[in-house]
Amino acid sequence: MGGGSAMEPLALLPEMLLAASAVCGLLLGSWLPRTRQWPVAALGGAACVAGLVATAFGATGTAAFEGAFAVDTVTATARVVVLGGTALVLAMGAEDVRGHPREAEFWVLAQLAALGALVLAGARDLLPLSAGFLLASVPAYALAGFRKDGRGTEAALKFYVLGALFGVLLLSGTALLVAAGHGTSYAALGEGLGDAPHGLVAAGSLGVLLGLLFKAGAVPAHFWVPDTVQGSSSPVAALVTTVPKAGALAALYRLVAGPLDGAPVAWDALLAAVACASMTLGNLAAFFQRDVRRLLAYSTVSQIGYLLVPVAVAARTELARPALLFYVAAYALTNLGAFAVVCAVPGARGIDDYRGLGRSRPLLVAALAVCLLGLVGTPPTAVFLGKVGVFGAAVDGGWTWLAAVTAVNTVASLFYYLRWLAPAAFGSAAAERAAGADPLAHGPLTHCPSAHRPLATATAYTAAAASLALGIGSAPVLDLLR
Repeated sequence: MGGGSAMEPLALLPEMLLAASAVCGLLLGSWLPRTRQWPVAALGGAACVAGLVATAFGATGTAAFEGAFAVDTVTATARVVVLGGTALVLAMGAEDVRGHPREAEFWVLAQLAALGALVLAGARDLLPLSAGFLLASVPAYALAGFRKDGRGTEAALKFYVLGALFGVLLLSGTALLVAAGHGTSYAALGEGLGDAPHGLVAAGSLGVLLGLLFKAGAVPAHFWVPDTVQGSSSPVAALVTTVPKAGALAALYRLVAGPLDGAPVAWDALLAAVACASMTLGNLAAFFQRDVRRLLAYSTVSQIGYLLVPVAVAARTELARPALLFYVAAYALTNLGAFAVVCAVPGARGIDDYRGLGRSRPLLVAALAVCLLGLVGTPPTAVFLGKVGVFGAAVDGGWTWLAAVTAVNTVASLFYYLRWLAPAAFGSAAAERAAGADPLAHGPLTHCPSAHRPLATATAYTAAAASLALGIGSAPVLDLLR
């Protein structure tokens, strides 16, 4: 079990650091003046960095608390993605919530949502899986409605109602699986589900999978994504489309490659169908979007479809795990970079508002180009190699048709990304007015008098550069993931 009971809490050091930061941040925010609560964000950023260091030097290939929590390559990758992504969200949102009377609560809720994603990623037992789902969901509901305006309230309501529905399905499925497998650990379920009634196993597994698909934002549990992303603030949209998905995808992988591998239902074929539906529906819906956040929301749905491909073939090929983990990291960087650009131009909501932005802020448009073309899968960005890995896993798993569907959708997605990028890079100077517009005109959280946001801009540059660096220097990373 990797070091005995005395060492088990240290196996969860990154999670403990994030939890301690959230608790201390909540206490600190109650004492700090309402206009100067930035130390709470700084504390959260420090906890994320410390967690990344602990992940880099921590042991893998172990398990803690009688095998209920795995500390392996999947968990380590999810920690890097979640902690790094949370740090980027804290940076891009610093100017958006500065001076807000509930600023400290915003940072604490973001950290708690990230903590829930980490619990999901490492869970190897149905009980921590359920706890992680709730911890990743409830703070996100509050963040979606944090602005307390019409759009934010609608976003939070839709997010919460669907979350409650799929949360009940997950908890009900957990109860059915416990009854079928006579245990909660994945090891016990792997032994017990084979002899259990097939209908009971199917119903329980379907409930758990639907709950995780909701958290990932995949079809048919995707209806909350466009409205929540459009109605919430840009930092919240960046968080909910990136951080929880890393935990949900890791949890799906563990289930499909573990206790559900020998189940009497062909879950791999079902997940392959969900992947095809997600990437196709996401792309088709994105074609007609003029609001950039809604476009990125449907882009997220399509990207989840690509990410579900290695999950579907997890039990068929050894290439599935490195393909999934690399793509998760690549997608997180690239998606956060695109949302950071949105944060950096707070007055622009539609595609036409970005027209001519390249004349006034060429470096920002260059970062946008790297991120949008990266989401397509253009070399040498990291997503390109991630998609190559996905294609390879699908073919090696015997499902060449799934690789073909993924390739067709990848080509089709180029259209709507270019619809946003082309006006920004080559259009007239209409975006200069949007870039200098009063940010309060569209109702964001910011109390900053200037529309120029250096931290959000720096975050966009950092994410774009990291996406390129990960793509160019992918060889050692892939070796670690294997």
